[in-house]
Amino acid sequence: MASYLVDTNVLLRAVQKAAPEHAIVVSAIAQLTANGVTIYVAPQVLIGFWVVATRPIEVNGFGWDPAFVAAEINRILSQFPLLDERPTIFNRWFKLVSSREIKGRKAHDVRLVALMQSKRITHLLTFNVEDFRGYTSIAPVHPDEIV
Repeated sequence: MASYLVDTNVLLRAVQKAAPEHAIVVSAIAQLTANGVTIYVAPQVLIGFWVVATRPIEVNGFGWDPAFVAAEINRILSQFPLLDERPTIFNRWFKLVSSREIKGRKAHDVRLVALMQSKRITHLLTFNVEDFRGYTSIAPVHPDEIV
Protein backbone atom coordinates (compact mmCIF):
# COMPACT_ATOMS: atom_id res chain seq x y z
CA MET A 1 0.00 0.00 0.00
CA ALA A 2 1.16 3.52 -0.73
CA SER A 3 2.33 5.74 2.09
CA TYR A 4 2.35 9.53 2.02
CA LEU A 5 4.34 12.37 3.51
CA VAL A 6 2.36 15.58 3.75
CA ASP A 7 4.16 18.78 2.70
CA THR A 8 4.15 22.07 4.58
CA ASN A 9 2.07 23.86 1.95
CA VAL A 10 -0.70 21.29 2.30
CA LEU A 11 -0.79 21.50 6.10
CA LEU A 12 -0.91 25.30 6.00
CA ARG A 13 -3.92 25.23 3.72
CA ALA A 14 -5.60 22.59 5.85
CA VAL A 15 -5.43 24.97 8.80
CA GLN A 16 -6.13 28.20 6.89
CA LYS A 17 -9.89 27.89 6.44
CA ALA A 18 -10.03 30.98 4.21
CA ALA A 19 -7.57 29.50 1.71
CA PRO A 20 -9.14 28.65 -1.65
CA GLU A 21 -7.44 25.24 -1.47
CA HIS A 22 -8.71 24.43 2.05
CA ALA A 23 -11.63 22.24 0.99
CA ILE A 24 -9.62 20.23 -1.53
CA VAL A 25 -6.86 19.57 1.03
CA VAL A 26 -9.30 18.45 3.70
CA SER A 27 -11.07 16.20 1.17
CA ALA A 28 -7.82 14.69 -0.12
CA ILE A 29 -6.59 13.89 3.39
CA ALA A 30 -9.98 12.42 4.35
CA GLN A 31 -10.10 10.27 1.22
CA LEU A 32 -6.57 8.94 1.71
CA THR A 33 -7.26 8.17 5.35
CA ALA A 34 -10.57 6.47 4.51
CA ASN A 35 -8.70 4.27 2.03
CA GLY A 36 -6.32 3.13 4.76
CA VAL A 37 -3.34 5.14 3.55
CA THR A 38 -0.88 6.18 6.24
CA ILE A 39 0.01 9.86 6.04
CA TYR A 40 3.19 10.92 7.82
CA VAL A 41 4.54 14.28 8.89
CA ALA A 42 8.23 15.19 9.22
CA PRO A 43 9.91 17.50 11.71
CA GLN A 44 11.17 19.63 8.80
CA VAL A 45 7.60 20.07 7.59
CA LEU A 46 6.42 21.19 11.03
CA ILE A 47 9.34 23.60 11.37
CA GLY A 48 8.43 25.10 8.00
CA PHE A 49 4.81 25.29 9.15
CA TRP A 50 5.87 27.24 12.25
CA VAL A 51 8.07 29.60 10.21
CA VAL A 52 5.38 30.52 7.68
CA ALA A 53 2.51 30.57 10.17
CA THR A 54 4.24 32.89 12.66
CA ARG A 55 6.06 35.10 10.12
CA PRO A 56 4.45 38.54 9.71
CA ILE A 57 2.00 39.01 6.86
CA GLU A 58 4.19 41.82 5.47
CA VAL A 59 6.94 39.32 4.73
CA ASN A 60 4.76 36.61 3.15
CA GLY A 61 3.69 34.88 6.35
CA PHE A 62 0.37 34.33 8.07
CA GLY A 63 1.11 36.38 11.18
CA TRP A 64 -0.54 33.85 13.48
CA ASP A 65 -0.02 33.87 17.23
CA PRO A 66 2.61 31.31 18.38
CA ALA A 67 0.16 29.80 20.89
CA PHE A 68 -2.34 29.14 18.08
CA VAL A 69 0.39 27.64 15.89
CA ALA A 70 1.59 25.41 18.74
CA ALA A 71 -1.96 24.15 19.24
CA GLU A 72 -2.29 23.42 15.52
CA ILE A 73 1.00 21.52 15.47
CA ASN A 74 -0.17 19.47 18.44
CA ARG A 75 -3.39 18.73 16.55
CA ILE A 76 -1.39 17.70 13.47
CA LEU A 77 0.77 15.43 15.62
CA SER A 78 -2.34 13.77 17.00
CA GLN A 79 -3.55 13.09 13.46
CA PHE A 80 -0.37 11.98 11.65
CA PRO A 81 2.59 9.86 12.78
CA LEU A 82 5.81 11.86 13.15
CA LEU A 83 8.81 10.44 11.33
CA ASP A 84 12.08 10.26 13.18
CA GLU A 85 15.06 11.78 11.40
CA ARG A 86 18.16 9.72 11.92
CA PRO A 87 21.63 11.15 11.26
CA THR A 88 21.97 8.89 8.20
CA ILE A 89 19.50 11.12 6.38
CA PHE A 90 22.22 13.74 6.10
CA ASN A 91 24.42 11.32 4.16
CA ARG A 92 21.61 10.44 1.78
CA TRP A 93 20.73 14.16 1.37
CA PHE A 94 24.37 15.07 0.76
CA LYS A 95 24.71 12.44 -1.99
CA LEU A 96 21.57 13.72 -3.69
CA VAL A 97 22.45 17.42 -3.61
CA SER A 98 26.05 16.72 -4.68
CA SER A 99 25.24 14.34 -7.51
CA ARG A 100 22.42 16.52 -8.85
CA GLU A 101 24.26 19.80 -8.21
CA ILE A 102 21.26 21.20 -6.34
CA LYS A 103 21.44 24.92 -5.60
CA GLY A 104 19.79 27.18 -3.04
CA ARG A 105 16.38 26.58 -1.55
CA LYS A 106 15.80 23.36 -3.49
CA ALA A 107 18.16 21.68 -1.01
CA HIS A 108 15.31 21.80 1.53
CA ASP A 109 13.08 19.80 -0.82
CA VAL A 110 15.85 17.27 -1.39
CA ARG A 111 16.04 16.71 2.35
CA LEU A 112 12.41 15.57 2.27
CA VAL A 113 13.24 13.26 -0.62
CA ALA A 114 16.14 11.78 1.39
CA LEU A 115 13.85 11.24 4.36
CA MET A 116 11.18 9.62 2.20
CA GLN A 117 13.73 7.31 0.58
CA SER A 118 15.13 6.24 3.92
CA LYS A 119 11.63 5.49 5.28
CA ARG A 120 10.36 3.97 2.03
CA ILE A 121 7.54 6.47 1.78
CA THR A 122 6.27 6.40 -1.77
CA HIS A 123 4.18 9.56 -2.19
CA LEU A 124 4.37 13.23 -1.26
CA LEU A 125 1.12 15.21 -0.96
CA THR A 126 2.15 18.67 -2.14
CA PHE A 127 1.12 21.68 -4.17
CA ASN A 128 4.69 21.91 -5.49
CA VAL A 129 4.63 18.79 -7.63
CA GLU A 130 7.19 20.10 -10.13
CA ASP A 131 9.77 20.62 -7.37
CA PHE A 132 9.81 16.87 -6.74
CA ARG A 133 9.73 15.46 -10.26
CA GLY A 134 12.74 13.45 -11.36
CA TYR A 135 13.11 11.32 -8.23
CA THR A 136 12.09 7.84 -9.31
CA SER A 137 11.67 6.62 -5.75
CA ILE A 138 8.84 9.02 -4.89
CA ALA A 139 5.67 10.24 -6.55
CA PRO A 140 4.66 13.84 -5.90
CA VAL A 141 0.85 14.10 -5.81
CA HIS A 142 -1.23 17.28 -5.97
CA PRO A 143 -4.32 17.20 -3.72
CA ASP A 144 -6.47 17.68 -6.84
CA GLU A 145 -5.30 14.25 -8.04
CA ILE A 146 -6.79 12.58 -4.96
CA VAL A 147 -10.23 14.14 -5.00
